[in-house]
Amino acid sequence: MTFSLTKDKRGVVVVGIVGNGQELKQKVIEALEGGAKQFVIDFTRTGYIDSSGLGVLVSLSKKIREQGGDLRLAGLNEDLQTLFELTKLDTLFSIAKTPAEALAAF
Repeated sequence: MTFSLTKDKRGVVVVGIVGNGQELKQKVIEALEGGAKQFVIDFTRTGYIDSSGLGVLVSLSKKIREQGGDLRLAGLNEDLQTLFELTKLDTLFSIAKTPAEALAAF
């Protein structure tokens, strides 16, 4: 899995991912422990998420909220959007069409 972490000028961490995994969880938790509170996970380059990936997202959401932060998702393709709707996870996450929209919502 490859991913990138960048911070905008307000300190919002944008995580771009291709694939999914526990490594993503570890990096986001490290950023959270380093003081970051707002996160956008960008799925623009991700074609699918398996059940373990969904579990990672739910776990991250819980941990970030416990620390007073906020996690937003962006760039979901049609299949991913349908998956989030079918699993009702669209009610747990704030989902934006683009990373820019997600950033603007903070």
